[in-house]
Order: sequence, then C-alpha cells, then structure tokens
Amino acid sequence: MPTLRPVRPVLRSVTAGLVLSAALFGFGRPESGLAEATGDPLKLTSGMYADPASSAAAYVRRHPEDTELASKIASQPSARWLGAWSGDVKAGVTAYTTAADQAGKLPVLVTDNLPGRQCGIGGGAPTAAAYRQWIAAVSDGIGARPAVLVLEPDALARLDCYPTSEWDGRLALLKYAVGLLAVKNPNTWTYLDAGNATSGDAKEMARRLRLADVGKVRGFALNTANYFTTDQSVARGTEILKALGGGTHYVIDTSRNGNGSDGSSCNPPARKLGTAPAKSTSPVDLHLWLRTPGESDGPCGLTPDLPTRAFSPLLAHHLISGT
Repeated sequence: MPTLRPVRPVLRSVTAGLVLSAALFGFGRPESGLAEATGDPLKLTSGMYADPASSAAAYVRRHPEDTELASKIASQPSARWLGAWSGDVKAGVTAYTTAADQAGKLPVLVTDNLPGRQCGIGGGAPTAAAYRQWIAAVSDGIGARPAVLVLEPDALARLDCYPTSEWDGRLALLKYAVGLLAVKNPNTWTYLDAGNATSGDAKEMARRLRLADVGKVRGFALNTANYFTTDQSVARGTEILKALGGGTHYVIDTSRNGNGSDGSSCNPPARKLGTAPAKSTSPVDLHLWLRTPGESDGPCGLTPDLPTRAFSPLLAHHLISGT
C-alpha cells in the first residue's frame, strides 16, 4: 500500500471544482474528506482503519491494564457490522467513513439486514421495501469515500433454508444492493458473501453469485465470522473462481482461523487468532478481521449466556492463547 495519500477532490460542478482545487492548493485536502473516484480504495488509503469505538477498544479503555488484549486485538483493524441495531444508519456510516477517510485509512463494513437474515436467526429489515431503503441509506453514508463492504453473510450459502418460492425475492434484494453500490459508491470494493469452505458445492455457489450479479462488484467473501483456515479458504476460492470462469477477486476473514475449525461456528474452545488484516496476493485482495475477536457468536460454546456481538475478554484471551 502507498505511504502517501493522493489529493482527492470531488467535483460537484465545474465551478465548485475550481473553487475546491484552489482550496486544496492553498490549504490541503477539503474538510469533507470526499475522495475522487478511482475505483481502487487501496490507492486512496494507507492501511485499514482500526475503529476506536470497537467493542475491544472500548473494553481496553475500561481496562488499560490488559495490555495483551490491547496490543493483539484492540489495536487491529476489524469490521463494523451494520444491521437493524444500527439506528440512523446513514448518519452512522457517514460519521464512520468520514473519520476513517480523514485518518487516511480504509474502513471495512459488513451489512447484515436482509429480511429474516440467516435461516433460524431472524431479524433484519421487516420488508423488502424496508431493506431497499436501508441499503440505500448505507450507500448514501459511504458516498465517494473509500471503503470495503461485505454484503449479507450467509445470504447465499443458506438460501436453502428458505422455501424455493422465496429465492427469487431474496436474490432480487441482493441484486438491488449490488447494483446500487456499484453505481453510487465508486471507491467501494463490495464483496458478496459466499459462505465458507463447507458451504455446499462450489459450482452451485458460483451459480448463486452470478444470479446476484457478482460481476458488477469486486468479488466475494469467504469465512465471514467463521474459523476455517486460510489454506482451506484459498482452496474453496479457487474452486469458485474456476466455476465462475475467473474475472473476480475475493477476501478471507482470518480473524479467528489460526487453529482452523472444530466443526462448530459458535464460540468454540481452542481456536486462535489468524493472520492480521493486510493486503494479500491476487486473486485474494485482503485478509480481513470481519469479526472482532472476542465478540460472541451468540449464547453458545464458551459463553452460553452472551448475546451476539457482545464482547468477552474470556473469548478474546482464549483466541490469543489458542487454548
């Protein structure tokens, strides 16, 4: 990644562009932090954004004596998840991406608000119309600022949980989100979630990705909030790429995959931190921490009473030690 950020004005009109350019020459980059469209968020940033409001960072502020957790988890960039719990999502995303942009860093977002979400979990937007309005607000919040966005974990991998009569409607919502983000967010790399190393047949996953218009965005994501090793995810990604005929890229969630999976995806013991978030080698764009290590997968496993996304120092230290 480059160490220096380019000057990045947004030209809203010819007149506005001249005024903004003059301001840049005299005073540096504009306060808005908006980027000129290049289509490559890595060229507009220097490293990924470590959210100062993450659950791990908040814990460390309350417990500054926990220097191990501070250095190995809280200081690492991880994704911010967006869903029904996010309140005014446009305002929240605007504030978050603006803070990252002003710091010269790349924010990572995960949307998790499709109606019904993943089968058996429930929640999400109450209707298809509400989802379209919600994802449009997310898009508006990002604007031209650089970002990475992973779209709807397990929406394709767990499509089978829903009656086939509902498939077209769910795929239509993913296509709507893909089309919107592709057009309105020129500096965002969007990745459709494609499950994990065990999410059924790779050819079928490729078919579903095509139905959701994966060709309009950067690519797909693997292992979101799961534990499968990077090697397993690369093998899976290779299979999906072959079935797609190439022409795309993918990212891997390495947040908790240091010891691989024991078959459970819900706060299992003896898992370990994986590779720190970083740029990778094509066709793998990035290794990302899509789940902040220490956040609960739900009331299960090592923390049977802890809700989803709640932070646990117990979980965090188990991941640090790998025991």
